[in-house]
Amino acid sequence: MGTTPCMTQSLWHDRPEPKRYTDVHTAEGAFDDVVVGAGLTGLTTGLLLARAGRRVLVLEARHRGAVTTGHTTAKVSLLQGTKLSRMRRHHSERLVSDYVDANREGQAWVSRFAEDHGVAVERRPAATYAATGAELKAALAEHEAAIAAGLPVRWHERLDLPFPHAGATVLEDQFAVHPMQLVDALAEDLRAHGGLLHEGSRVTDVSWDGRRVTMDDARELSTSNVILATGTPILDRGLVFSKVEAHRSYVLVMSGAVPPREMLLSAGSPGVSLRGVVQGGEDLLMIGGLGHVVGRSESERARVGELRSWAREFYPEALLTHSWSAQDYSTPDGVPYVGLLPRGRSRIYVATGFDKWGMTNAVAAALAISAEILGDVPPGWQQALRPRLTGPRQMVGLAQLNARVGVAVCRNLGGLGRRPLCSHLGGVLRFNDSEGTWDCPLHGSRFAADGSVIEGPATRAIGRGRDADGN
Repeated sequence: MGTTPCMTQSLWHDRPEPKRYTDVHTAEGAFDDVVVGAGLTGLTTGLLLARAGRRVLVLEARHRGAVTTGHTTAKVSLLQGTKLSRMRRHHSERLVSDYVDANREGQAWVSRFAEDHGVAVERRPAATYAATGAELKAALAEHEAAIAAGLPVRWHERLDLPFPHAGATVLEDQFAVHPMQLVDALAEDLRAHGGLLHEGSRVTDVSWDGRRVTMDDARELSTSNVILATGTPILDRGLVFSKVEAHRSYVLVMSGAVPPREMLLSAGSPGVSLRGVVQGGEDLLMIGGLGHVVGRSESERARVGELRSWAREFYPEALLTHSWSAQDYSTPDGVPYVGLLPRGRSRIYVATGFDKWGMTNAVAAALAISAEILGDVPPGWQQALRPRLTGPRQMVGLAQLNARVGVAVCRNLGGLGRRPLCSHLGGVLRFNDSEGTWDCPLHGSRFAADGSVIEGPATRAIGRGRDADGN
């Protein structure tokens, strides 16, 4: 497997350069809806609105699927690690069931769309497993929560795996997709229904009333609605950036190993994820995990090395083909944040906090937002996608999240003057020694070595920073 852990390229991005769309150059007049971000959330929302006959534009700072969607493990599953049991500790059984229903709708939509548009789908069971006896309680709790939410899981004392485990809950008939094939098909269908897609231009601002969008080339566009589908919102109003926490996790892909039958995720924290991938007729093994809050790991390179050591121990003859990292956002109470941006009279919608399960939540969010814009009767599960940030438990969770931000600020003050500052709120950036980026420990913004924005909430570049030694 080699000896030097480093980031290379997402498996999904390892393909011939796809066509880029620059439809805004030919656009005239005002839009009904401008969607910011061309990942799964943005493209699905844009497509649903375009199918309804609306004048829609999707804007993307880099290229479609550039960030979260293009770096996912692409599991489209209703069994999501220990998600349901964690939600069950803070929410009613009804809300947990509604969350499952929302994800079921998202999953069904992806399945239909993939079948209709020739997107590769791999049917596999999903499993949450106990890696050790200490994790058994958490795995059993997830099994019970899944049953209570109406999922037909079955408990297995052992699975056919080469590494130790103490049991697993298994849900049959889940699946995975090729995410870039999916976003390509969404982009084509969007344009076939009259929607527009423009890649390579970053949105830097939206007016308070949501009627005007400003791009990085100073171009202004008029619209009736704005949908922020950017991982975390690029606007500070509503302080949504303070209500989500950004996490990075790591992914390896290897050849020469026999993948498990199931799509697996351990019940511990940080967890380890495994699944098989069929690519070019070859069975590959994908291993991920060892996540942490963005900018708060002593060494990202060490995390990658730890994951590779785990793979080397249990799959010694496997050969590394790809490695990368991914970024996701979670809310204090575990519920996605989907709907109108708070504290304003604008028509600006947000969708964030998918907690690493965006392949189902993103589509559920698109279905909910498009229904609200179109004036349709909202689905009964829609409320499950709105986090409760006003109750005692939720306020405690929010306070704890922002206390951790405060700790991160204090720890980073020693680097002031040696490291660049985030263009969002001035956080002291930390050098990512695996990817050569500058990462913000406050709200998850990331910058390339040349200072350009990789992902937000920052929208402006920083000056070229000094290296990790301050040189």
